[in-house]
Amino acid sequence: MERGVAEGALAPEAALPPVRRLAEELGVSPGTVATAYKELRGRGIVVTRGRGGTVVAPAPAVASRRPPRVPAGLRDLAGGHPDAALLPGLVPPSRLSPGARSHRSAPRLARLEEAVRDWLRPDGVPVDHVTFAHGALDLIGRILSVELRPGDAVAMEDPGYHHLLDLVPALGLRIVPVAVDDEGLRPDGLSRALRAGVRAVVYSPRAQNPYGGCFSAARRDALAEVLREEPDVLVVENDHASSVTDAPLHSVAGAGLARWVHVRTVSKFLGTDLRWAAAACDATTLARHDGLLLLTSGWVSHLLQETVLGLMTDTDTRALVARARVAYSVRREALAAELAGRGIASHGASGMNLWVPVRDESAVVNGLRSYGWWVAAGARFRLSSGPAVRISTAGLEPADAVRLASDFAAVLGESEATYGG
Repeated sequence: MERGVAEGALAPEAALPPVRRLAEELGVSPGTVATAYKELRGRGIVVTRGRGGTVVAPAPAVASRRPPRVPAGLRDLAGGHPDAALLPGLVPPSRLSPGARSHRSAPRLARLEEAVRDWLRPDGVPVDHVTFAHGALDLIGRILSVELRPGDAVAMEDPGYHHLLDLVPALGLRIVPVAVDDEGLRPDGLSRALRAGVRAVVYSPRAQNPYGGCFSAARRDALAEVLREEPDVLVVENDHASSVTDAPLHSVAGAGLARWVHVRTVSKFLGTDLRWAAAACDATTLARHDGLLLLTSGWVSHLLQETVLGLMTDTDTRALVARARVAYSVRREALAAELAGRGIASHGASGMNLWVPVRDESAVVNGLRSYGWWVAAGARFRLSSGPAVRISTAGLEPADAVRLASDFAAVLGESEATYGG
């Protein structure tokens, strides 16, 4: 069977015969077939879907969700990047970390650990155990790889962050989509996912990408109530745009869960080349993450840690981050208002993007291209949710929002005439 998958004779999602039927066809015992299926599940070759039987695992979509190249001459509103004018200059620390000693015995700078605790504590995140990694995806991927086994299921936001939607199947895991709304992850969908047997949940509590949802206190409490019923499920909270998000944090991680991790990065407000993430978590998660980190890259560069610490504690940088937080809110709300004034609904309660439902993604993307705009088709963010486009508003001044909204309305009119709506 493994050879058949490798050679393409068994395609992704192809159903395998029931155990007893295959045993009869091959003239072996049902226990032999069941053991073979178990081995295939352990290798991530197949997955079992309850009454849906055993099927060949979906092929990892590592390349399919990568954004297309931005055509020359177009205004890029598809990348989701921060405004470069609102990022500090990156200056390496004057005192470089000595390279003649191993950092494995002290992988984290104590001063940066305390700065991280000071960063998280006011938001109600427990800070007894903190760790670092080379970015949020690096940390989330490492935790999922040590906590779960190939074939296990992970509850994911739909629509959700496309790199995470690629990462999970690349680890041999299954995705169970959970719908989001303007308050983030929906409790009813999460409850269904837990009943389906997911082993982990990954979500953003604010600035959800691409929908923009942010937890209210009531939504946080409702999700926590659902999650407390499954104490063995690992909860991964990805607060990726924390310091430049205008919405307050209502963290489920601080709601008395047994297994949890709260992740933060600095790429959205200190610089996209700062591949560093901090996390607070329970003691078991810390030990498992750091144990694997020790066996791979060993530690996060102390030079990088010194750079992050210098920026996090710099008065001018903090003032710049505060200005960025206000600017991103103003820009997002300006476009939302201009679209609404033309009868175009959008979603973006927080963060740097607007999610605009449309009937035909390609028609809208290509139509806006003819007006000089480049936006992201929603397909690479979606699992089972409806079509939409994502517009990154971080670099869009309010004056430009007027023209974009006008062009968007014109494109929808042209689309209706061509495609009937």
